[in-house]
Amino acid sequence: MANWFFSSKAISVNGGLFITRVIVGAFMIYHGWEMFDGTKMEMYTGWFADRKYSNPEAWVIAGKLAELIAGIGFVLGLFTRLACIAAMAAFSGIIFLLGGKGEVFQGDQHPFLFVVIAFIFFFTGPGTWSADHLIFKLKR
Repeated sequence: MANWFFSSKAISVNGGLFITRVIVGAFMIYHGWEMFDGTKMEMYTGWFADRKYSNPEAWVIAGKLAELIAGIGFVLGLFTRLACIAAMAAFSGIIFLLGGKGEVFQGDQHPFLFVVIAFIFFFTGPGTWSADHLIFKLKR
């Protein structure tokens, strides 16, 4: 009876992808939604300004917009691979431009996990419980 638990056979690939994709997407939306919080945007802009990046406001807006759009894409399973690229770009920017310059075993673990999860969905796709599946199934 317990053999299924220890086997390498999937329990529910589509269910697991769906739940993970929606939760991760919700977190991305949460982070991207910060673009509507003036205090946080000032703080983030200051981080770029402190590191002497030109036009720090544009960097922050681009990053937050990428997080928001990627999050929406993940939740809906819509244009998922494009959403993955946006997420990888935004969170890699945090890791290599703002954080500890790639210290993924230190303070950059959180954004690094978003990059890893985006890689998973880039290669697996969103699963059958997604807008992508509906759209591209109909086109066939």
